[in-house]
Amino acid sequence: MALSKSALKGRIVSEMEAMGATATGEHSWVERMAEALANAVVDEIQSNAQVPVTSGSSAGTYKVE
Repeated sequence: MALSKSALKGRIVSEMEAMGATATGEHSWVERMAEALANAVVDEIQSNAQVPVTSGSSAGTYKVE
């Protein structure tokens, strides 16, 4: 399964709301902050993460997408 920036953003918003943050309103930064965090996390993982497969016909190291 590929990583999804939008799905991660939704989870971050939900967690922040559970902690008392408000995602609506003129001065709310919850949506923008969640999007920035999700983008950074997914980009970092996709740029650097590798998965080793140690046996079988698919043995090797693969990037995370």
